[in-house]
Amino acid sequence: MTETPRSFKVITYGCQMNAHDSERISGLLEDAGYVPVPADAEPDVVVFNTCAVRENADNRLYGNLGHLRPTKLAQPGMQIAVGGCLAQKDRGDIVKKAPWVDVVFGTHNIGSLPVLLERARHNAAAEVEILESLEVFPSTLPTRRESTYAGWVSISVGCNNTCTFCIVPALRGKEKDRRPGDILAEVSALAAEGVLEVTLLGQNVNSYGVEFGDRLAFGKLLRACGDVEGLERVRFTSPHPKDFTDDVIAAMAETPNVCHSLHMPLQSGSDDVLKAMRRSYRAERYLGIIAKVRAAMPDAAITTDIIVGFPGETDADFERTLDVVREARYSSAFTFQYSKRPGTPAATMDLQVPKAVVQERYDRLIATLEEISWDENKKLVGTPVEVLVAVGEGRKDSATGRMSGRARDGRLVHFAADPSLTLRPGDVVHTTVTYAAPHHLNADGPLLSHRRTRAGDAWEAGRVTRTPGVSLGMPTIGTPPPSATPARSC
Repeated sequence: MTETPRSFKVITYGCQMNAHDSERISGLLEDAGYVPVPADAEPDVVVFNTCAVRENADNRLYGNLGHLRPTKLAQPGMQIAVGGCLAQKDRGDIVKKAPWVDVVFGTHNIGSLPVLLERARHNAAAEVEILESLEVFPSTLPTRRESTYAGWVSISVGCNNTCTFCIVPALRGKEKDRRPGDILAEVSALAAEGVLEVTLLGQNVNSYGVEFGDRLAFGKLLRACGDVEGLERVRFTSPHPKDFTDDVIAAMAETPNVCHSLHMPLQSGSDDVLKAMRRSYRAERYLGIIAKVRAAMPDAAITTDIIVGFPGETDADFERTLDVVREARYSSAFTFQYSKRPGTPAATMDLQVPKAVVQERYDRLIATLEEISWDENKKLVGTPVEVLVAVGEGRKDSATGRMSGRARDGRLVHFAADPSLTLRPGDVVHTTVTYAAPHHLNADGPLLSHRRTRAGDAWEAGRVTRTPGVSLGMPTIGTPPPSATPARSC
């Protein structure tokens, strides 16, 4: 009698790196014989892929684990696994606080999960395995991609910076770079499957190459992506201003499929606060990069990260942040109220800013950012825009009769769906912007064009893009050889 495959569900918290790790977790489990859980059923295995950046990360995880406990008690054989940054930080404490958890694994041993699950079942006891350093680069693991039209590709893991507010280097380790040939093989495999857009991921993408001694490696990699057949859009996140070089700006401007969108974390506009954060650049240097980007690409959309209320931040420091925001003219920003993370130098600094003061500054920052982003978006009314149709970007689409997607510069666009056309996520449309809001654009006129794509075909057929593990290659830049392992679809 054939045993029914065990089902799984992966729940992800945090950044794109975590989301991409979750794709690998799904790929590993499918490779081990598990199947994704149907929408109307309870999974046999629940995996929490956690984040430790925000102060409430612990509460969120343990709250969700508590809610899941009755389900597990009612469902014999169900397993719960906790991985990611919080697992790397809390280690065995997770099982002490939530003894119904079966497996705890860290950021360096994602590939161990299927074995740990089976060992926990066999021994009827929790398995906790946390490694201190990376054994296998994660991209050598099989991956179940969440999208048929856009994919993440890791170029490095870990970080060599020592920002005083950040716990990531302690949990992800020192920077480990993939070889260019390996990266390009994965990008080419995705493009061969019909994926139109790739985002290159790293904790600090423009320090890429430090391991093999090429400080210009990232710009070369961007240019090499321009030679990948079928690849229409290339993005990357996140760079660090201290490592941002002119050759990267030139590569962005001169490589047709590299999008004119840049996520450039600011964190603070005050030189004093930047020094306390150990961010080794100052406001003048930062704004100089923005000016060079705009000179080379006047249409570039620039986004950022900003922390409000870092220890010691004064009213004058905060005003300097607002000054930089006004000069940089961001299209959008990820904003954070500073929160202590145990294990970081900032957590024990003097002059912690009172919550009420942080909130007042935060509200002013949001108001300033929205005013600027709305002004910038209004400039686009009446202009044509290319939109890659997406899944689930517009929460009100069904009520408004619109569909949604991203422009080449990363802006969210809601556009009028033509009932005479079969528009699928992954297809590409051209339309005209008719209205601007702070966080999106509307295009309610007739479509100028509609192009059906292989990514749209895959979405319509219900196929899932999968990539097998890609072995580490030699440090060369260029089109990967014909023998590169192709991606599989089913």
